[in-house]
Amino acid sequence: MQLKERIEAVVGWVTKLKPVRVFTHYAVRRGGLLSAGLSYQAIFAVFAAIWVGFAIAGAVVRSNPVLLQALFDVLETNVPGLIDGGEGGAVEANAALSASILNWTGAIAAVGLLFTALGWLASGRDAVRTLFGLPGQATNPVLLKLKDFGLALAFGATVLLSATLSVLSTIALSSVLDLLDLLGFGEDSAVASLTARVVGLLLVSIIDILVLAAFYRIVSGIEIPARLLAQGTVIAAVSLGALKALGSTLLGGASANPLLASFAVIIGLLVWFNLICQVILLGAAWIAVSADDAGVELTGARRARPGKRTADDPSTAL
Repeated sequence: MQLKERIEAVVGWVTKLKPVRVFTHYAVRRGGLLSAGLSYQAIFAVFAAIWVGFAIAGAVVRSNPVLLQALFDVLETNVPGLIDGGEGGAVEANAALSASILNWTGAIAAVGLLFTALGWLASGRDAVRTLFGLPGQATNPVLLKLKDFGLALAFGATVLLSATLSVLSTIALSSVLDLLDLLGFGEDSAVASLTARVVGLLLVSIIDILVLAAFYRIVSGIEIPARLLAQGTVIAAVSLGALKALGSTLLGGASANPLLASFAVIIGLLVWFNLICQVILLGAAWIAVSADDAGVELTGARRARPGKRTADDPSTAL
């Protein structure tokens, strides 16, 4: 076999690999451009959400220092550089705690949150449906906005739930560490450190899987079989977990550039949200490619092509 034929054989084999086909599908469907638009909207939505969220739940959070610290930890894990706990950040912790929705600043933040959050969900729905090759959802626009509003509230509640679960897991982990101490493993031992790390990653991953599943299935309005949905959500959740674990390292380059030092935090947040949105949309692209491989026509607003099974076909169920 000649060198050219060998190269062509290798290239043909590589292009048939599923990860390669997923990235190709993502690029052909303009995934990078879609994620850039989503990240731009996300940064405005997050700042408004921080103000409104602390204004609404501030009284409860401020009275519970443990829950407050857990909430800051959840925000720092999911959005590195957002909260300034003394080492730099976009929003000072004291400023967030002093937020009030009963003044003109709070009212503006609430209106801004409403438009940006609903706009992000609408854009996210269109982006996912674009990756699946589906047109916009044919639903009453008023009902669609009400649906998005309910989902926005649910996602906000998820952040508080994450903080609460973090506190509960910390208490449970403390009991486990006490048991390990009795068995001869100190709190600073490798076993204790590994246990704490695994519990934290599992908790974050489970929440990410549930949120991503709701985004792909409910927000987009696409009928996705459970086995296909599970593939995309787990892969995206694991990728998000890796991003969160490396968050500070990934964003370190922005502050290292002296020309960008004055805007390092904002640039870092834009880079971070772009990475997050790309992972979310790549998860959707994985589901789309998996559905095509399985011969499943995911239903949205168009009819299935002859000879292909639909997501409603019992044969595609688990």
